[in-house]
Amino acid sequence: MNLQRALRLSAPATVAFVGAGGKTTAVFQLAREMNAPVIVSATTHLGDWQISLADRHLIAETPEALETLEHGLNGVILVTGPQAADRFQPVARHVLNWLNQFCGYYDLSLLIEADGARQRPLKAPAAHEPPIPKFVQNVVVAAGLSGLGRPLTDEVVHRPELFAPLSGLQIGESITPEALMRMLTHPSGGLKNIPPTARRVALLNQADTPDLQAIGGKLAKSLLDSFDAVLVGSLQPANLQTFEHIAGIVLAAGASARFGQPKQLLDWRGQPFVRAVARTALAAGLSPVIVVTGANAEPVEAALRDLPVQIVRNAEWQEGQAGSIRAGVRSLTPTALAGTSPKSDKRSFVDNKDFLVGFGGGREGVGAAIFLLADQPQIPVSILQTLMEVHARELPDILAPLVLDRRANPVLFDRRAFPDLLELKGDVGGRGILHKHRVEYLPWHDDRLLLDVDTPEDYQRLVEDETL
Repeated sequence: MNLQRALRLSAPATVAFVGAGGKTTAVFQLAREMNAPVIVSATTHLGDWQISLADRHLIAETPEALETLEHGLNGVILVTGPQAADRFQPVARHVLNWLNQFCGYYDLSLLIEADGARQRPLKAPAAHEPPIPKFVQNVVVAAGLSGLGRPLTDEVVHRPELFAPLSGLQIGESITPEALMRMLTHPSGGLKNIPPTARRVALLNQADTPDLQAIGGKLAKSLLDSFDAVLVGSLQPANLQTFEHIAGIVLAAGASARFGQPKQLLDWRGQPFVRAVARTALAAGLSPVIVVTGANAEPVEAALRDLPVQIVRNAEWQEGQAGSIRAGVRSLTPTALAGTSPKSDKRSFVDNKDFLVGFGGGREGVGAAIFLLADQPQIPVSILQTLMEVHARELPDILAPLVLDRRANPVLFDRRAFPDLLELKGDVGGRGILHKHRVEYLPWHDDRLLLDVDTPEDYQRLVEDETL
């Protein structure tokens, strides 16, 4: 994926880049990927070599100097302060505020380099850093994984004396992934000065080898408690993965009228169906795991009592599966549904529909959800993990296993599909919105995914099949 898609960024947007290990590359690469014109500026000094990366350079010491922008809005336009030796000074705060208003009026994206790192892969912020404008809605915190395994010295880290206490290392010690995680998640480190309403994204750049990509993937899981998303990969060439929390939603609200007894409580290797499915979701790393109950709610919920899952009771369970899907999705979007999203600001990290702001990421929401059926206890952990891996690489709207040329469960829905899921009515599942989104298929050579328990004969076949 390129950077714009990996960031889920739609124009217009305001984005600040901080940290080290590829900020300038990221700023101008994103500017080229977005629809021109794009304004680039800085709250830190820029080297004179960076000027050539733009199509047009404008020095602005006062807002009046920016008036000429209206007559040349094309390409990538870089706005800086005046030159001092081999560097250009940052723009003054009042000039930057005017520039933000200008971009808002003309629906332009504003990308800001808000940190300096002397071209080192890693850094720690000084007392006055990073100067992130309060109006910024999106902050990307960059770190170069090429610094891992190297000694904590001035050659690798900008301001190693500040990096050391934030990371728990001593000067000269080898920089470990754990040390980098501590620095990135420290309030005085990677999280410093980020506006409270801004979306936080960690960019683990320079993952140019399979080993570094694997390390980045492991780091991402820990960083998601502090960031809305974590990007891992390489900017040159663009090869990025987007890691987000992916929810597991277990649909367990049905009355099992045709079967004659609650299928959620049938025995599967010594435990109720619903418990087996929930444990599989937890083992795969889905977070959060939501179980939607309805009919027979009390005994079904009792079967889950000691598991770290969230129970959502669907009062409209008699409507059919659509009601349970709506209940599960609503539980993931408290901010959006409460109407607290900044809908007046169109510049956000969503692909479509301002409504999606509430689906945030690691801190408040999720990037996608996998729906599991309570009558499929045989679903393996491996299919869930593979769906998550493909989603990180490609961010498909809908991803479904394909077994023997048949679409199978479980199915992953990206957050872009959530608004349509909330419009479902009646006894229909996610197939009711397949015509509205591009569906990607994951070939899977395991026909266990095709079996669900609708009749006593299905149940007998399930328990007798030794391959399950």
